[in-house]
Amino acid sequence: MRKDSGLNGDADRIPQMAWLLFLKAFDDMEERHEVDDPHFQSAIETPYRWRDWAADPTKRRSGPQLLDFVNEELIPYLRDLHGNGRAGDAGEVVGQVFRGLRNRMDSGYLLADVVDAINTISFASTDDIHTMAHLYESMLREMRDAAGDAGEFYTPRPLIRFIVGRVDPKPGETVMDPAVGTGGFLVEAWEHLSQQASTAAARSRLSETIRGFEKKQMPFLLSQMNLLLHGVDSPLITRGNALTSTLADQRKNGVDIVLTNPPFGGEEENGVKDNFPADLRTSETSWLFLQSVMARIEKSLSGRAAVVIPNGVLFDQGIGGRIKGKLMQKFNLHTVVRMPAGTFAPYTPIPTNILFFESGRATKDVWFYEHPLPAGRKNYSKTKPLQYEEFVGCEAWWGGPQRAGRVETEQAWRVSAEVIAADGFNLDLHNPNRPDDLAHRTPEELIDDLIEVESSLLTLLRSLRRELSDGSL
Repeated sequence: MRKDSGLNGDADRIPQMAWLLFLKAFDDMEERHEVDDPHFQSAIETPYRWRDWAADPTKRRSGPQLLDFVNEELIPYLRDLHGNGRAGDAGEVVGQVFRGLRNRMDSGYLLADVVDAINTISFASTDDIHTMAHLYESMLREMRDAAGDAGEFYTPRPLIRFIVGRVDPKPGETVMDPAVGTGGFLVEAWEHLSQQASTAAARSRLSETIRGFEKKQMPFLLSQMNLLLHGVDSPLITRGNALTSTLADQRKNGVDIVLTNPPFGGEEENGVKDNFPADLRTSETSWLFLQSVMARIEKSLSGRAAVVIPNGVLFDQGIGGRIKGKLMQKFNLHTVVRMPAGTFAPYTPIPTNILFFESGRATKDVWFYEHPLPAGRKNYSKTKPLQYEEFVGCEAWWGGPQRAGRVETEQAWRVSAEVIAADGFNLDLHNPNRPDDLAHRTPEELIDDLIEVESSLLTLLRSLRRELSDGSL
């Protein structure tokens, strides 16, 4: 693929590889269904199935003929598939994957070589699938570093694994990510659930409980491939914006668990804002997604959520303060895990946080846990990223499913809801158990803190400007 003039770096090569892998994996999956069900009908007709045009190298086209078939027949046919219009329907999934997609390779001969290489993979083989799943995730990490906007699709896998473990999905519970990206949260939730499924039938039913939304075409393709590789045959992933339905409809179509790292810093159009209460409307995506997550779990007796948010969400006291007030009055915001700078390097130096909350009762106290950097480190970076083993201290402190036995430590402290409310629902609180000692801090650490403060101020000013533009101030 590196020899093809149409592919410029991993940002081109990985999506090209993804749709070819998708067709091979999809065809292998359908062949398994045909064996199990004699009445099964393929979502893709002859001659557009992988087995028809790609599987046999002695009959497969090559050169200009292959290129013409792929560009003028195969992809137009696939993008016109509609199925029954419901998320998870096989024909609908294929159509959504290929709408807006194009073949990026210029050489039909090199394309034939890639097809032949993919033909050596058997998606009926557990070993092959396992190997490809790990390879694919490494490819996604490479794409994250290769494309300027790919970072919005990717949350570090150690952080995802920690979050899913704390929320602890159970078989039978529905799990949603309203901003799926490449599918990291749903893949980890699936693997967590699969370990609890005692039979193949129980594992198969888990697919029906995995849901999500992704409005951009390329991450939608990448997430479908990622889920397929991890054994999720028919996830209910909708190609679209999770915010385009009213909060009432989102409550009606609620789930048990939401796990997400929604986009932040962006703006939504007026039609989307109109789906939210007049006094809580804003174009800032972080606040809209937080309201959406609250609505999704509100009616579930065991509703739980974990949401990754930037520091600006913690200290905002305008519309953000009112939204946090609603959150703490209607939900139990039991834990805020504060992550250090560089967790999302190289995309942003802004520190991030995870809000853990559940339905059923109002907040009485909020526990804060400040995740420490490894000894001797000043921040995370692309070459020295976050590792899962670093969460061992927080996992021990967490206190199991009931969060029992928590105590204040150098990293953990508790604040009452009354104190937070009196301060305008500001959650950007100083750790009282680790007072800053400026005399013993290095110049680099002081500069990093100044950068963090300036970034937070810029976030606040942008938020105020949006609220002025929205007419909410």
